[in-house]
Amino acid sequence: MGEASVRVVFFGSPEYALPTLRALLAAADCEVVAVVTQPDRRRGRSGRALPTPVKALALQSGVPVLEPQRLGRDETAQLAALRPDLGVVAASGHILPSHLLAAFPRHVLNVHASLLPRHRGASAVASAILAGDAESGATIMRVVREIDAGPLLGQARTPIEPLDTTATLTARIAELGAALLLQLLPRWVAGEIEATPQDESQATYAPKLSRADSLLDWSRPAVELWRRVRAFQPWPAATASYGDEPLTVHAAWPLAATPGAPPGSVLAGDGAPLTPLLPGRAARAVVACGEGALTLLRVQRPGRRAVEIEQYLNGDPALIGARLG
Repeated sequence: MGEASVRVVFFGSPEYALPTLRALLAAADCEVVAVVTQPDRRRGRSGRALPTPVKALALQSGVPVLEPQRLGRDETAQLAALRPDLGVVAASGHILPSHLLAAFPRHVLNVHASLLPRHRGASAVASAILAGDAESGATIMRVVREIDAGPLLGQARTPIEPLDTTATLTARIAELGAALLLQLLPRWVAGEIEATPQDESQATYAPKLSRADSLLDWSRPAVELWRRVRAFQPWPAATASYGDEPLTVHAAWPLAATPGAPPGSVLAGDGAPLTPLLPGRAARAVVACGEGALTLLRVQRPGRRAVEIEQYLNGDPALIGARLG
């Protein structure tokens, strides 16, 4: 990137943003002059206000931190006074107004967790799993006012593995995105990259998830429900009604054969091994679906810890024969 350091303002909040921030902090030709993140929020059972992961790393690294609820003209003036060259965004949770974007001579780049234009929006990784996509990845794009619609600098791809959850796939994409950003940044700053407009005809959208999305509809095919279980880890976690309480399904595996029972019926499994991907795991509690069946592997009742299905059945054998809602 030349002899002079590129002055970068980093916008990010969750764990996903940490690999990119670490990469920028370690880059010899970058100087992170400020970090913008979400304000401290109450988390966990303690109810204590805790910093975002990005804020914690920034403070540990001695980088000034701004944590506004929204980015107004005062924040733009503060950042412009730092004479930044470039902004980098990785899941900051802020809307970047036009006056802020104009403060960066080399624009603002976003490390987005999908292969744009597919899966624009807040739940890109979960949406890729839900859709049954064969692959996902990271995209570096120039930020414009429309959400995730800016021109593309480059992409890095990774297959979506059968055991991937949103948590595992997000972590892998975060590392890919950080490496890709450092690879592209010198050429971008030098003016050697021309960003490519997205194909709007291929755009899909990934709206923010809610707890209502977590409910499993057993009339749906087992493969679809299996994707939902994986996509909703770690949040909002797939659930079904069992008696008067929810049963959270943390892990499951689909079976092709459709049992002769109403959808939601929990049947005793035959104990046969499931797949080489899950050594030692067998069908113990099988839920009939609209098409195929779903073998429960790890479940949780309210106020208790998540356990493997074998352990759960030791304490609640009545699950076999029940019907989940």
